[in-house]
Amino acid sequence: MGQGWKSAVLACATSGWLLLARHADGQYLQSDVEVGFRLYNSHCFVCHGADGDAVPGVNLRGGQFRRVSSDSDLNRIIQTGIPGTAMPPGAFNTAELAGLVAYVRSMHEFEARAPGRGDAGRGRTVFQGKGECASCHQVNGNGSRVGPDLSEIGAVRSPEALARSLVDPTASMLPLNRYVRAVTRKGQVIRGRRLNEDTYTVQLISTEERLVSLLKADLAEYSVEKTSAMPSYKDTLAAAEREDLVAYLRTLKGWRRP
Repeated sequence: MGQGWKSAVLACATSGWLLLARHADGQYLQSDVEVGFRLYNSHCFVCHGADGDAVPGVNLRGGQFRRVSSDSDLNRIIQTGIPGTAMPPGAFNTAELAGLVAYVRSMHEFEARAPGRGDAGRGRTVFQGKGECASCHQVNGNGSRVGPDLSEIGAVRSPEALARSLVDPTASMLPLNRYVRAVTRKGQVIRGRRLNEDTYTVQLISTEERLVSLLKADLAEYSVEKTSAMPSYKDTLAAAEREDLVAYLRTLKGWRRP
């Protein structure tokens, strides 16, 4: 084997997480994007700003960098910082690095303004009324915790992804948001959305909106549901109503509130 082959193997070994961070179609994993958004909010927002254009000569949303041409370059700069500038080195683990790269590379998909189609005001009315979205979801502290919090959904989901989730929620569901069904050895049945899970325990929000922590050793049955608890709005909302709802969801950007 030649030296070039060895270099290629080394490059794959040291940056393999980048390869694993994408779907087969080249898109970054949604779970990584959401992790990256929260890390960006905590560590990068002060200098780079909400839209990534606060540093002169750099526009993260627009893909304008000074020293980056690949994901590996971005990964390296996040880790080492840039000497002589205000960019410090970052103490992030592999999963966090994957998330930051995924979010920065995906920022262009989350436009600051709502699209021309759809009206956010009407969409909010659909969210709170006909769609009954608040019966499962919370926005900025208001609503139910049975479903995922949507306060930041507009900053981590593209308009196309939001539109798909309204028509086919099961296909758009993240593994972490799948409901679980647990039966204790005493026969108690508990169903809810997972918040955390490790080898020995699982924490979830039950369908009664109670926080429940379970020891797996105390369970007689434990299964993960593959179908989303969210209904499809393909037939219950008109196309124009779905467009309005997407326009409203796109305004939910956490710290970037309109």
